[in-house]
Amino acid sequence: MTFSRRTALKGGAALGATLAMPSILRAQDKPSELIVRAWGGAWGDALKSGVADPFTEKTGIPVRLDFTEDNEIKPKIWAAVDQGRVPPIHVNWDTTTNATISALRGVTVDLSDLPNLEGLLPSAKPVGLEGWPLVNTYAYVYVCAYRPEAFPDGAPESWTVMLDPKFKGRVALYDDGIGFNPIAVIAGGGTFEDIPDNMEPGYEFYRKLKANEPLLGEDPDFTSWFQNSEIDLACTISVNARAAKQSGIDVAWTVPKEGCKVDTDGLWVPKGLPANEEQAAKDFVNFALSEEAQKAWCGALGLPPVRPGIEPPADLVGDPSYPTRPEDFEKLVSVPSPVLVENQPIWFAKFNEIFQG
Repeated sequence: MTFSRRTALKGGAALGATLAMPSILRAQDKPSELIVRAWGGAWGDALKSGVADPFTEKTGIPVRLDFTEDNEIKPKIWAAVDQGRVPPIHVNWDTTTNATISALRGVTVDLSDLPNLEGLLPSAKPVGLEGWPLVNTYAYVYVCAYRPEAFPDGAPESWTVMLDPKFKGRVALYDDGIGFNPIAVIAGGGTFEDIPDNMEPGYEFYRKLKANEPLLGEDPDFTSWFQNSEIDLACTISVNARAAKQSGIDVAWTVPKEGCKVDTDGLWVPKGLPANEEQAAKDFVNFALSEEAQKAWCGALGLPPVRPGIEPPADLVGDPSYPTRPEDFEKLVSVPSPVLVENQPIWFAKFNEIFQG
């Protein structure tokens, strides 16, 4: 996101000791730069200030952020690996779903030897994959964001409020239903166990919602819609709702009784890099999992890190969109990445068929 982004190993120790990079890479072995694919806007700013700049200070290796979209860079990396060429980037900051697709293709470097994998929360470990072909770095929640003025009696208790005729034309979703497709099943009277084999309750919910003429868009649209008071309710990533609020827009967010979808992003290193560049890339990922980097990076994003024991930003203490304990995650809906890899394209197609057919 720029508000357009589509859509954790032994912390606490002194980082020089944790990274031990000078002993791994001698000065003459250090690459001239490290290229890290990133999302722009507030996302890239957070990675730069929280991870990239401190990494450069500690290692002397400049870090360049590449803002090529994740779905655009993926085939370029695959082609390079298939053809025995050096990949165009050293580290990919990716959605876990996309990263899992690349891991299943066999183009990711195993990260099992990173020291900072020790002590991470279980959410750091990729589900359904052998070893550590990627590492999840934080969680994020697709919250129910709303205008308090439109809900004078308090936060919406259920996602079914989207179907209320008084909100016709004033409800917003992502333009492919990402972040909401599993929730629609539950809001439509189904259960989590129906996912992915019986999505019909969700599709029926969408058919009813279509009559309410929801707005469909991307991250920048939600901020604009809230700022202009064009919507009263939206499913959007908490980062965007928080950024809107910090910019002075009257917006709040909640987790309704059906729950909210929780996802993760991660980092991975493509195969085919020269040995010294691969090592530097792994060192970057290792540093990103340290207590220092996790606190700065995830704190700037307002997202819960995979390194335990880091206090949330003051405005997010106790916030349901900032899960840190097992009981917090119990209120959220987490679909395993392999299930998303197989089924999300089907859900996207059905969403488009219903709303644009």
